[in-house]
Amino acid sequence: MNDSADGTTVGDPSVGHGSAELLRRDAERTDDARRMTPRESGPQGLERLAEFAARLLGTAASQISLLADQQVIAAGFGLAPGSVGAVTPLEESLCTVTAAADGPLVVPDAPHDGRVQDLPPVTSGQVGSYLGAHLTDKNDRVIGTLCVFGPDTRQWSDSDVATLRRLADSVVTELELSALVREYESDRLRWGLAVDAAGIGTFDWDLTTGQLTWDDQLIAMFGYDADGFDESIEAFNARLHPDDLARVTEALQGCIDSCGEYESEYRVVLPDGETRWVHARGRALCGTDGTAERLLGAAFDTTGERAGAARVTRVLEAMPAGFYSLDREWRFTHVNAEAERLLGRTREDLLGQVLWEAFPAALNSIFDESYRSAVRTGQPVSFDAYYPAPLDGWYELRAWPSPDGLSVYFLEVTERRRVQDRAERSAHRLAILAQVSAELAGTLDAQSAVAHLPRLVVPALADFCIVTVVDPDGRPRDVGSWHSDPAGRSLLARYAAVRLGSMSAVSPLARALVSGEMIREPISAVLDVLWSDEARELLQVLAPETATVFPLRGRGRTMGVLTMYHRRGSEVTDEDLSTAQDVADRAGLAMDNARLYGAQQQLAEGLQRSLLTEPPEPDHAEIAVRYLPAAEAARVGGDWYDAFLQPGGTTMLVIGDVVGHDTEAAAAMGQLRGLLRGIATYSDAGPVEVLRGLDASMTTLQTRTLATAAVARFEQTPDELARGVTRMRWANAGHLPPLIINPDGSLAELATWKGDLLLGVDPDTCRRESVVTLDRGSTVLLYTDGLIERRDADLDAGLVRLRDTLLELADRPLEEMLDEVIERLVHGRPEDDVAIVAVRLHRQDLPRPAEAGPNSVPPDVPPPLALA
Repeated sequence: MNDSADGTTVGDPSVGHGSAELLRRDAERTDDARRMTPRESGPQGLERLAEFAARLLGTAASQISLLADQQVIAAGFGLAPGSVGAVTPLEESLCTVTAAADGPLVVPDAPHDGRVQDLPPVTSGQVGSYLGAHLTDKNDRVIGTLCVFGPDTRQWSDSDVATLRRLADSVVTELELSALVREYESDRLRWGLAVDAAGIGTFDWDLTTGQLTWDDQLIAMFGYDADGFDESIEAFNARLHPDDLARVTEALQGCIDSCGEYESEYRVVLPDGETRWVHARGRALCGTDGTAERLLGAAFDTTGERAGAARVTRVLEAMPAGFYSLDREWRFTHVNAEAERLLGRTREDLLGQVLWEAFPAALNSIFDESYRSAVRTGQPVSFDAYYPAPLDGWYELRAWPSPDGLSVYFLEVTERRRVQDRAERSAHRLAILAQVSAELAGTLDAQSAVAHLPRLVVPALADFCIVTVVDPDGRPRDVGSWHSDPAGRSLLARYAAVRLGSMSAVSPLARALVSGEMIREPISAVLDVLWSDEARELLQVLAPETATVFPLRGRGRTMGVLTMYHRRGSEVTDEDLSTAQDVADRAGLAMDNARLYGAQQQLAEGLQRSLLTEPPEPDHAEIAVRYLPAAEAARVGGDWYDAFLQPGGTTMLVIGDVVGHDTEAAAAMGQLRGLLRGIATYSDAGPVEVLRGLDASMTTLQTRTLATAAVARFEQTPDELARGVTRMRWANAGHLPPLIINPDGSLAELATWKGDLLLGVDPDTCRRESVVTLDRGSTVLLYTDGLIERRDADLDAGLVRLRDTLLELADRPLEEMLDEVIERLVHGRPEDDVAIVAVRLHRQDLPRPAEAGPNSVPPDVPPPLALA
């Protein structure tokens, strides 16, 4: 055996067969697993726990398996239809390997794990990663497993393993509760049948295994001893009188076929030849498929029947339930043997005593109310009730009124209630963890979610609670509190407002912040470290007995603390403390994630903004730019703008968008922006040549990114300068077209355009240029798709909104117009990055140069002239 990297035990590939054989050898373990196996398919409690496991650990599926001679899938989540209730060989199950291991089975990569890679669930692709935990009974025997799994590989954390172990404990609790309920139901049914039949012996025939169980009285009634009775129907038939055999067999078969009642009276021939009469009654119990699984019943010897009173007494003494009767003055008139045992009093002591005097705690309680109601209404009552010490137990009672008084049948159900309460508390704790996880995962404002934590943990885990966070400057600050009593909430809020300023450095809160460990102290220890009279007085009025401080632990740091207070008499279990620390750890990790995310985003956004420089200020045009990051998680991306002068003096505007929304896209944007600016400012080339050069450089440098871009250059010949017009020469690599606002406020209609291929796809693609003539006072707007796209609408609808907005704002100053466009279209919080660059040509005439400069050209040769 070798140890794997994750600390689990690795065996040979045949471990599934070896594990199965090992499990089968333990007969006691196998019997316990059979006893705990539910008879119905997918009990609701187990199904809920299976779903909790999958959701809390974020897996596609989960499964609860019980392992006897074969694997029985008792419950599951995300399984194929028909899987729950299925029986499969132990040798084919990962759960068998889990059960045979010393601890949880951690499998990050099942197809390459020698322990499980040859098992059918792995070879079929159903299991790529697996985490399994033991289900152990009260004797620490492994009876099954709880597991979560999915088709993809994944790493399992220590927190995942701890969470699954706690869930496995809850599963065992639910299984124990189900087994106890079945036992109690069986006892109650046998008791009812015994009463109906007035019998003294009981039988239980398991129709699946054929085992026939008799109590000692029935064995003796048929002339057997314990060793001589082989627990078979043949042993029953062997004692029946030959003339009665066919009739009794037919009655039994009819009961089985109809899942109904059975009643028969027959003769029994004893070994010494004596014949006695026996009267029997029974009832068949059906399984989920409608067929009979068991036949329960009772029988009594009717030979020489005694008087009715003796017959009733015999029945009552034989019942597996306590029974007592009361007269109309509430005095005990009969107490059976089981009642003596359950009540801890002899019948001689009780007979003739008044109930309320013998058991004074019953007066003015549910016992009193229910018994008097039954007598008053003449209707039977059933209820569960607790009786304090010396009995200190829970009881299930049924009381029937009679002309003589009241008859009471009762069972002790203390253990059942204890298991049920434990299951409910476990489910409640899991629900708290699920709700905390959902609230923390559903927001980027982790501190606000943490401030809400006290409302989630009170009153389930504490009587009142305060949550404290550590600010960036290292100072603790109380951000939320909650009290189970509405009247105490304002008092608690005032205490939270003054307590931190009056605490010493050795307070439980300070120690938890420094150590990162839970601190639990009596309230006297907290009062000793409060120097403020007001804080001490407030805490004394709140009157907790203990204070427990749970650190909100992040990655290598404590982000704050959760302080829970418990009053005198509040029950605080180790499970409650463990759950509270789990809540605190989840909150601390969420806050740490938010801190890291904020730091990363500030760094990335600052980097991106540093790359987007201010535009030039030409003499005869105004240029304005805007950049707005996305409001959601992906706050940085690849959108950019640029505006600069080429060597010949022309003004060039650029708008672009790198595919992606992360820091990698922002880095690629900076690289492409620098390349394009370098090509344009060195070569003095036009838009189409600049895009060709950029595409070629991307291929040479192997940037492996895609981007859209639009480049526009503003040119004038001397003749155009004289006429007051400007040419805009532009090229488009898969980007949205520019929008042009004429001096009169109308929008210019560009000729039919078609964006060329994106940058980074094919450097040899053919690219085209378009030319538009602009009058003085015209405005050109270049923008990225974040300005117009919405999740609920397409780009065409966004373009319409933008055009309508520009028509309304055409007369506004350029800077004001851009601010208003952003406000109206994205309300200041875009779903995607937004970049805008706009130019407005001045309306006044441009003076003609006194003499030709370096950019002047003859009228028949129209190279560009600068706007500046």
